[in-house]
Amino acid sequence: MEGQGAVNGESQSRRSYWRWSKEDFFPEESFESWPTYFAALSQTRLRFRDRLLGRSDEDNELGEVRKQSEHDMKRCLNWWDLTWFGFGSVIGAGIFVLTGQEAHRHAGPAIVLSYVASGLSAMLSVFCYTEFAVEIPVAGGSFAYLRVELGDFAAFIAAANLILESIVGSASVARAWTSYLTTLLNLPNNSLRIRTDLAHNFNYLDPIAVIVLFITAAIAMTSTKKTSYFNWVASAFHTLIIAFVIVGGFIHADPANLKPFFPFGSQGVFRAAAIVYFAYGGFDNIATMAEETRNPSRDIPLGLLGSMTIITVIYCLMALALTMMQPYTDIDEQAAYSIAFRSVGLKWAQYVVAFGALKGMTTVLLVGALGQARYTTHIARSHIIPPLFALVHPKTGTPIYATLLITISAACIALFSSLDILTALLSVSTLFIFMMMATALLVRRYYQRGVTEQRDLLKLVICLLVIIASSMGTAAYWGLRPHGWVGYTITVPLWVAGTLGIQVLVPQCRKPRVWGVPLVPWLPSLSIATNLFLMGSLGADAFIRFGLCSLLMLVYYLFFGLHATYDMAHRRYGKPNLVEGRDLSRQDRENQMEGKLEKAEEGA
Repeated sequence: MEGQGAVNGESQSRRSYWRWSKEDFFPEESFESWPTYFAALSQTRLRFRDRLLGRSDEDNELGEVRKQSEHDMKRCLNWWDLTWFGFGSVIGAGIFVLTGQEAHRHAGPAIVLSYVASGLSAMLSVFCYTEFAVEIPVAGGSFAYLRVELGDFAAFIAAANLILESIVGSASVARAWTSYLTTLLNLPNNSLRIRTDLAHNFNYLDPIAVIVLFITAAIAMTSTKKTSYFNWVASAFHTLIIAFVIVGGFIHADPANLKPFFPFGSQGVFRAAAIVYFAYGGFDNIATMAEETRNPSRDIPLGLLGSMTIITVIYCLMALALTMMQPYTDIDEQAAYSIAFRSVGLKWAQYVVAFGALKGMTTVLLVGALGQARYTTHIARSHIIPPLFALVHPKTGTPIYATLLITISAACIALFSSLDILTALLSVSTLFIFMMMATALLVRRYYQRGVTEQRDLLKLVICLLVIIASSMGTAAYWGLRPHGWVGYTITVPLWVAGTLGIQVLVPQCRKPRVWGVPLVPWLPSLSIATNLFLMGSLGADAFIRFGLCSLLMLVYYLFFGLHATYDMAHRRYGKPNLVEGRDLSRQDRENQMEGKLEKAEEGA
């Protein structure tokens, strides 16, 4: 048997990473032939029930599921890398583009309060992500966490939105990159794009955005550690420019520009907060790097919480500086900071700001290419999408197929779609996932299979439904009657009752091993409420697009994803590359040795 295992491992090690056979895309039994596929479709109802109730576990995510990649990712990151990745992934198109857009359209000078509101909501989500990333350090991020706590179908909803968020987010930043390059070259708006006769918001082709996407993806595919080095340098330089923007903005500030402070009322502030939430969205990429982090229990809390706290303060200061330099009615929506400095007589400064914005958006794309590919890799490990995209290259230690999937898809969208079409859709998707993450954290703390009694589970479900329903009611009442107050006397006490019910009536059956969210259940419950409230502040068009995308995703799931994940869960798929006797690469052996050393250190 040992000899046969060695032969199998040797033959697998010789197999090329670059392959495109049917078995690499659809190795599951359901897709072996047309008869087996139709047989699988006939069982859709039973399979859907199985996946709706089925849940993964931590050991499976950390063990069997990871084997689908054939090779391990390199454990090469520490808290310093993650902190700078936090800066690089967040400070980009959001602050440089959306600030001007939303100050001009919805919030006016009160855009600074929009950043405060969205920043507080984002920080609540950061707490939830940090606990999960420490407890389940795999590349899948929220997808893996939801698979463990809420089940396969909830994880599919997250997976679909994560892929949508990855594609749309990269496309929107790439489009913004072209806008700032136009400003840097002192050219008219859209002069670097190709005008066509297509519909409005789709009639300017952007080939530069496509080129930038492929360049950053190429860097990300070469090496995670080298990408980190590049990000350090770029983010450090970017930090100097941000300091210049803040100091220069306040030196040339005119407090009179802050009047009127609420030109669009409080409704405009929260509408803008829901849009600029996109500016905070990159932090979840850090959680996906847990699999490549040397000491996740120490490095992830430092990297995530530290970077997000500083970023929130920076955003508020930059937003205030912008609105004090110019009246909100004069703020340019495409290149707000560059034009603002030009308006106060610092024409040369617009080029510094434009160059800094380009640097920032480049690192956002770079870190996004890393994090999004790791989301996609773990989604492919579960077979929701073809497992070919789960493969990790044996030499680079990076998921090249997954990176190319996101990059090519984002390039197709960036070529056609304008920024404002993309960001509203992106905000709905991001807020929805963060709401699910907070719900999953409460489930993790208060429910454990085989331990929690049925009556306690029923209490937990009822309380969660009350929290979610009351939060939705608050958001709906705000949208329908922004100046009313009677509805809040019903929805807010219900939210308090639901949260208090969990704390008093449901025993907490699991405590975090290393680092945990404080003030549970109040902070996760507040995260649910704020995310749903911000979702309710978005326009109807965003929800229509979100609904159409969700419908398309559900069709895919019922015809493909459901049957692939069902076969994966029941081990009904071909495993030509996943036997235990596979010939490990040098990197695999190094990672296994590092893991043993870390366990020994923890034991000591």
